[in-house]
Amino acid sequence: MIRHIILFILGILLNSISLMFIIIYLNLLKMNYTFIEYLKYIITNMECLLFIPGILLIKISLKKCIKIKS
Repeated sequence: MIRHIILFILGILLNSISLMFIIIYLNLLKMNYTFIEYLKYIITNMECLLFIPGILLIKISLKKCIKIKS
């Protein structure tokens, strides 16, 4: 049970870090970047790609936690 809580918290941390960087990089749109260039920049940054493992960690922890309770 502790492992699931740790996975859940780690997933939330990864998501919050990556979303923070995505919001910070929105300032690139003010510097005459197009939306496509912005998306390319976001995809190539490792900090922003932490969103995907964060979502997966949350999903895995919740899925296993529900199995344990039932």
